[in-house]
Amino acid sequence: MNLETLKKDFFDVFTTKKSVLKNNFRRIFKNRDKSFVYFSPGRVNLIGEHIDYNGGKVMPLAIDSGTFGVIAKRSDQTIRLYSKNYAKEGVSLFENGHFSKKDRPSWTAYVIGVVFALSKRGILLPNGFDLWLYGNLPSGAGLSSSASVEMLTAFALNDQFRLKLTMLDLVKIAREAENHYVGVQCGIMDQFAIGFGEKDKAILLDTNTLEYEYVPLKLPEMKIVIINSNKRRELAESKYNERLDECKLALSLLQKEGVAIRNLCDLTPEDLSKNLHLFNTRLRKRVRHVVTENDRVKKAVRALSEGDLLTLGKLLNTSHVSLRDDYEVTGRELDEIILAAWASGSHGARMTGAGFGGCAIALVKTLEIPAFRRRVLKHYKRIIGYTPSFYIASPSGGVRLIG
Repeated sequence: MNLETLKKDFFDVFTTKKSVLKNNFRRIFKNRDKSFVYFSPGRVNLIGEHIDYNGGKVMPLAIDSGTFGVIAKRSDQTIRLYSKNYAKEGVSLFENGHFSKKDRPSWTAYVIGVVFALSKRGILLPNGFDLWLYGNLPSGAGLSSSASVEMLTAFALNDQFRLKLTMLDLVKIAREAENHYVGVQCGIMDQFAIGFGEKDKAILLDTNTLEYEYVPLKLPEMKIVIINSNKRRELAESKYNERLDECKLALSLLQKEGVAIRNLCDLTPEDLSKNLHLFNTRLRKRVRHVVTENDRVKKAVRALSEGDLLTLGKLLNTSHVSLRDDYEVTGRELDEIILAAWASGSHGARMTGAGFGGCAIALVKTLEIPAFRRRVLKHYKRIIGYTPSFYIASPSGGVRLIG
């Protein structure tokens, strides 16, 4: 399997042509009014995992696959939603201003959650809309398919209804939809990367201040390979919120002791060693991951700027070990993928996303990718019993109007 085949598996060029998307929209909704096509990417996080909700630095990148949406405004207050990915669910109807999730397909929460978040800010849409969606991100894989839908919805509504919101406003609204409507207490990284992504660049984001800079991804003769474990995970039903609560508890213990910090990532490695006695074994491990992962992001930026891919690869490896042993969010499937990647010629590999299933990333020499894929697939199928999927992560621009 060559690189082009890997990319085509992830990106159906025909299905995502603008004319095809609009024809699908008209066929479903029988709506002949003028429609508009938008694209919202997914994201992978190069390094800096589970620290966005702890005020840390992260390094995500938008990728060239994601969610396509076709939208047209209506003259009444009806909102009609359809997803090609969940075609059996049919068209879902809502009334503008009514946000009940009862008896609704779960995916619609990512759209209606944005309308809900807008209303909480006093922004009421003057009328309804029809929205047709198709995503070529594997759902539940940790590539931010939910944030992709949220950002597409926020961007499209802002554009269609001339709401005059900034990109940062849209990022915050999409996060509020996830936190307060969907019910996942995520940080801001996913929505930020999808909003502010740029081609061939990662984003170094300080999640405490929201200051950011672009980091050119100079990977000569090397690619970032995404490996999907194909173990689906649902964040709202996972231990994600449990980890967040553990971090909040650790922070409160430090603050009660008089440690002058606002976020766990304000803690230096030196301060951590002085205050380990405050925590039981479980919290000690959680805090150790948060502090050391934040430090690894800073080192990764330096390694990229110096073209030191050997050090970058080592940082990816130690990140996974920390996520596995201290934060305990990897699971058997991701661990087997990483073990296989380490033994199959990668220059560094780690889980990416929230964990509990989902995806890993690996730095692999371009010419060695086919052999790498064969070895990892063989190992994973022998141990786990089914096959993973492989894609190339190409840094992409952020959410945008296609036309």
